[in-house]
Amino acid sequence: MIQKAILIRYGEIFLKGKNKNYFEKMLISNIKNALNDLEFQFNKTSGRYYITNYNEFDEQDILDRLTKVFGVYSISPCVMLDTNFDNIVDYIKSLKFTEKKFRVSVKRGDKTFKMNSSEFSAYIGGVILKNNPNIKVDLYDYDINVNIDIRENQKTFIFYKNISGAKGMPIGTSGKGLLFLSGGIDSPVAGYCMAKRGMALDALHFHSYPYTSLQAKEKVIELAKQLSSYAGKIKLYVCSFTKIQESIHKHCAEEFMITIMRRIMMRIGEKICEKYGLQTIITGESLGQVASQTIESITVTNGVVNNIPVLRPLIGFDKEEITKIAKSINTFDTSILPYEDCCTVFLPKHPLIKPKLDKVLKQEEKLNIDELITDAINTIEIIEI
Repeated sequence: MIQKAILIRYGEIFLKGKNKNYFEKMLISNIKNALNDLEFQFNKTSGRYYITNYNEFDEQDILDRLTKVFGVYSISPCVMLDTNFDNIVDYIKSLKFTEKKFRVSVKRGDKTFKMNSSEFSAYIGGVILKNNPNIKVDLYDYDINVNIDIRENQKTFIFYKNISGAKGMPIGTSGKGLLFLSGGIDSPVAGYCMAKRGMALDALHFHSYPYTSLQAKEKVIELAKQLSSYAGKIKLYVCSFTKIQESIHKHCAEEFMITIMRRIMMRIGEKICEKYGLQTIITGESLGQVASQTIESITVTNGVVNNIPVLRPLIGFDKEEITKIAKSINTFDTSILPYEDCCTVFLPKHPLIKPKLDKVLKQEEKLNIDELITDAINTIEIIEI
């Protein structure tokens, strides 16, 4: 019996030893969640998963979704046969190739199959040549690679495409973090990078209505939706920062505006993490990119976070590298929409590049920070993405 299937391979999970079952369980759950509104049958064999009994019209949609599931190394649309020498050979005989050069690649997971991989590759190559006289073998510069994967479950998969997956680790295997999602290019990429390492995400956005528009908020919601296609479900915490910025602008020296803003954001972020059981704050900062991202500014900003780490996955990236990833995950066009976030409000002409902690603390004494934070947290709107 010949049946269409989609073969799924995983990557780093192979290295997990005794913990491999846990990582596999999470990956399988994420795959099923990614396809939860479609009809399909999920199957497992040694070192592989495969999907069958799906609507043929859904195939491209399934492939597209699977390429965004972290932990999936590669996928292949294929035909599946019962493992039998004659079954495989008969199917190969039925194929007609328009390509000029080919090779055959055999993987023999089932060691009871009567030929080894090299022998069967050569045999199948002979069958193809006999039935397609206009094609020739080229092991290195080929137009098509005929892959035959003979598995231990008495199933054989034949395919030509090997589509790269998202790789990385399954979402949920590395805890859960709070992403500061600003609306710019960098923060969605930072979230993507942490999700690729298996971290589930929630996100925190600060807005300054009416200084920033409602379109700026909608832009961030759209970015969270785009990010969720990789990271799964996201809770977006939308926090009003207007009163805090007005207070800083009124009472503090102008050049301290960004530094104090960032420190209050960090305090709010840590409180949200504590309240909702999140384990880290994630930012899109890149060292030296703007005034608030010098090592001195980062040190002063970090100083208010007491109980959790702050992760900066883009710290060594330049703007070109970040933009390349943003384009590849389809967040770039949304990020550059001309709706500004709260970080553009009351911007000083000459922000501090190397703030001194003692001077920052003197400026903060002019504010009732605890009250400002409490009021801001009380404004939070939670949006399920």
